[in-house]
Amino acid sequence: MNVRRRPAASLGDGGGAPQERTAVARRPAAVSPGGAGGGRRRRERAGAGRRLAAVPVLAAVALLAGCGIRATEVPTDFGPAPSRVRCSLAGPSVPARTAGGLPVQVFLLCGSSLVTVDRNVRVPDGTADSERRLLVAQGLLDELAAQPSAAEKEAGYGTDVRGGLRVGGPRPGDPEDALRLSTAPGGLTSYALAQIVCTFSDSAAAEGDGSVILGGPGDEPPRRYECTDEVRARPGSKEPPSAEAVGG
Repeated sequence: MNVRRRPAASLGDGGGAPQERTAVARRPAAVSPGGAGGGRRRRERAGAGRRLAAVPVLAAVALLAGCGIRATEVPTDFGPAPSRVRCSLAGPSVPARTAGGLPVQVFLLCGSSLVTVDRNVRVPDGTADSERRLLVAQGLLDELAAQPSAAEKEAGYGTDVRGGLRVGGPRPGDPEDALRLSTAPGGLTSYALAQIVCTFSDSAAAEGDGSVILGGPGDEPPRRYECTDEVRARPGSKEPPSAEAVGG
């Protein structure tokens, strides 16, 4: 069977259609919005948005740094600053009611230890030494029994010595520097006894050797009590160490 060949179309006739279809087929397909190009553009827009959002934060940090304030990630609240350090007085501790007397020191309680505060004891001029010693001892007892000043209370000071306590001189057979209290030393609290022992032993009421001879109103012989570092640091743990005083 004879097959007739169709002549090739010339450029000027309608045979240009096959070539146009071929060009269209070879043109790359348009990238859909969900393709790689769209994802890259979304990431670029998100990065630009984050950079713009960070600008106000960086400006605030720079402003704080310029003011000398360090920026913090979380708010902090440490409460109000303490008004005064415990057991530390901001001014003189001598109450106005005792001004103008003999300067002395007494031991008050603060926390769990003994601390000294300044006081004044009135002693008339020309008083004999034996009487002067008793006047100083009684004045010290009175100051120990007095309520601390407002500033001392605010700083944490207190006392365990009760009012009405009296002191007298030695009895026959006692050492000449003995002091007799109206309450037996054993009847006082360990805190009160430590306050009295340390206050007396560091004053003109004793010999100044860190000890004092104390007795009570009864017939019991007086004893020599010592104010040690342990007594000053822990006055409530036990009574001050003591030993029987030899009469003279």
